[in-house]
Amino acid sequence: MPAKMPCALFAGVLFLLLPAQGFGLDLPRSGHPIFDRVVTLVADNFHDPSALGGFDAAVRRELEGGDRLNAKSTTPQVDAAVERILASLDASHTARFKQDSIAYYELADIFRFAIRKDMKRLFPPDGRASYPGIGMVTRTENGLLFVSDVYDGSPADKAGIRVGDEVLSVDGAPYREIESFRERIGKTVDINLRRRAGTAPFTATVSVERLRPLSTFEKAIENSVDVSESEGRRIGYLRLWTLSSPDGLDIAARELATGSLKDADGIVVDLRGRWGGGPPDAAELFVGDTPNFRLVPRSGKDMLANVRWRRPVVAIIDEGSRSGLELFAYALKANGIPLVGTRTAGALLAGRAYLLPDDSLLELAVSDAVIDDGVRLEGRGVEPDVTVPFPLPYADGRDPQRDAAMEEMRRILVKG
Repeated sequence: MPAKMPCALFAGVLFLLLPAQGFGLDLPRSGHPIFDRVVTLVADNFHDPSALGGFDAAVRRELEGGDRLNAKSTTPQVDAAVERILASLDASHTARFKQDSIAYYELADIFRFAIRKDMKRLFPPDGRASYPGIGMVTRTENGLLFVSDVYDGSPADKAGIRVGDEVLSVDGAPYREIESFRERIGKTVDINLRRRAGTAPFTATVSVERLRPLSTFEKAIENSVDVSESEGRRIGYLRLWTLSSPDGLDIAARELATGSLKDADGIVVDLRGRWGGGPPDAAELFVGDTPNFRLVPRSGKDMLANVRWRRPVVAIIDEGSRSGLELFAYALKANGIPLVGTRTAGALLAGRAYLLPDDSLLELAVSDAVIDDGVRLEGRGVEPDVTVPFPLPYADGRDPQRDAAMEEMRRILVKG
């Protein structure tokens, strides 16, 4: 295996909770509590003071003219104004999320310590983030709605919904990420889908569950594990949906050391995730040079303490590889591990979450992230070694990036 990435690569990169910067700038206010709170939080905490001049100009534009924002502005007006002023910062980890989106609940779980004083109020009675859903994420392309992700082992996965399916309706009504499933936990919904362009729709009946975001990701990581045989070689596959879940990397380590992947000749690790986060040295699972070892207590039942994969690795990346997953991809590439897919998101800053007066969530970039030798991935990303696009509409479950990564692994194993 290639040499270990120097530890200095990860210096100064923290992904979740960081202190306020306290710039204390005096920006104009509208009188609307949500808009003004966003302005205050950005002025006091955004990591780059040089961007605040443009932010100030964007705020002033919202307060001038015939449709200027004020205390009586409607919700759609405020939503649009907040989106525009945040866009002026041109930074990742900087957006507002409302309770009608899956992202809100996933980020609330990821940033649960930042908003810990409000968790029981937001998610009674136990304060654990959850939402009604089926484990499916969508994306709009050319005015149509398509399934972009299906979490492994989720109700959507079990019902046979595939990436690339066009979503037409849920129980006869337009699809809404949260509202389509509210009050339906423990019941089923009928989702009308189209698998191929121009063909007749079909219906998938799916069970609705109360999904706890980080637990759902851990289940998806575990259920993604697969081993296939080709020309006498065993090729393993593992998808890291996020690095933010408490046990996600431990699940991966167990699978590599003692589980289904332990006898694989090579591993394809899929970094096409939903969120990054996690420890900045996560890639050492594949590139570290410390030895494997176990802790053996008096009972004799040993426990994994350190796992390092020594056999070939190929990684898959795309625009879903962001933040901690992006740093993971950079570390693999720096150690000579081939990357297959498309360029990563270029979203490597450190973010923090803040609750706004309407309980929407503001994610704000509060620290820059600089890799050794001054390398910044923000706005730049990591390029693949083998470029493979993934046309989403009507993909019918086909995955050209995974197929190409498997072919690259076969080539490595035959050569080696």
